[in-house]
Amino acid sequence: VQLQAFGGGLVQAGDSLRLSCAASRTFRSSTMGWFRQAPGKEREFVAVSWRSTGNSYYADSVKGRFTISRDNGKNTMYLQMNSLKPEDTAVYYCAVGDRIIYSEIYNSRSYDYWGQGTLVTVSS
Repeated sequence: VQLQAFGGGLVQAGDSLRLSCAASRTFRSSTMGWFRQAPGKEREFVAVSWRSTGNSYYADSVKGRFTISRDNGKNTMYLQMNSLKPEDTAVYYCAVGDRIIYSEIYNSRSYDYWGQGTLVTVSS
């Protein structure tokens, strides 16, 4: 499976941005997630759409501002980011996992496939 993330860019604080991640195959029954890595920091969980229920879960730092969604017909998932803050600056990665259990959805090591990352820079 190949994942291609795009949509990053330079925005100002308070702006919105939508990231997209296109997959080379269907992920209708897969767990999809977004992670990010800021300079000098470890990769961290951002949002996930869990395969079993379709429910979405978010990191506390983005809850209420970011929304994860998917379009199964287009094999594409999205991350709508509103009210962006300078601390959201990072490289954002999309990821897909085929057999992730609920307790592991926040763990980046549980995911099988990764996109190349797209840079989001939020200026103050």
